[in-house]
Amino acid sequence: MAGSGGSADGQRGKGSAASIGYRRALSVLRQETILIRLHYYPSNASMAPHVLLHELGVPFERVLVDRTQGAHKAADYLRLNPNGLIPVLEDGDIVLYESAAICLHLCDRFPQAGLAPAVGTAARAHFYKWLVWLTNTLQATLIHYFYPERLVDEGNAEGARQVKAHAEARIGTLLQQLDDQLATHGGPWLLGVDHSAVDSYGFMLCRWTRGFGSRPARDYPQLGPWLQRMLARPAVQRTIAAEGLQPPLV
Repeated sequence: MAGSGGSADGQRGKGSAASIGYRRALSVLRQETILIRLHYYPSNASMAPHVLLHELGVPFERVLVDRTQGAHKAADYLRLNPNGLIPVLEDGDIVLYESAAICLHLCDRFPQAGLAPAVGTAARAHFYKWLVWLTNTLQATLIHYFYPERLVDEGNAEGARQVKAHAEARIGTLLQQLDDQLATHGGPWLLGVDHSAVDSYGFMLCRWTRGFGSRPARDYPQLGPWLQRMLARPAVQRTIAAEGLQPPLV
C-alpha cells in the first residue's frame, strides 16, 4: 500500500470565494486525523474514485487488492465488500462499495471542489442522469463484453461468443450516444463547460474499449479529443503513474 495526496488540479480561479473556501477546507482536513482509504486494483472500476481523490487533492491511502492472487475474495476483504468486487472506500467509519456511490460520496463530502453541480439545480439532475447511465447502462454492457461466460451455462462457448458480440455492438451504440452528448453542447466536458465527476467516470469506462477490434472510444470524433483532454489533467496523470499503467492509455 502507498500513501497519496497532492494539491487539487488548478481548474478554479485562485482568487474566487469557492477556491478560497476549498483551500481552507483542505487545510482543516489535513490537520484532522481523518483517513480516507481506497482499496483498488490498476485499471479497474476503482479508477474513477482514484482520479477523483487526486482531483480533490485530499490525503488518502491506497490499498492494493491483488486480483491475481484472489485478494478480492479473501475473508478480510469480504467483510468490507461481501460482493467481492473492487473498489471499496473507507472514510472514517464509513465503508462504501460501488464505484458510482463512492464518487457521489466524494462529491458531497467535498462540495467546495465543484466536481458536481449544486444540489437542486437542473445541472445536478443531468449530472445524476449521466452518472447513473454510465454505471447502469454503459458499464453493465462492458461487463457483459468482458465476462460473457457469466450469462450462459458452464461450457457454452458459443453462447458466450454470442453474448460478447451482442455486447460489443451495443457498446458501439452507447459510445455514439456519449459522443453525441459532447457534440450537442460543444464540450469541452461531458456536461458542458464545467468538468465534473461524470468525466472521470466516463474516462474510466472509455479506457476499457482501448483494445476493441471494432471501434474504440478514441476513434469517435468527439470522444477522441475529450479523452486527450482528460489525459492532460494532472489528476489523471497522477492516477496513471500511481497505477503503473502502460500505453495504450485510451
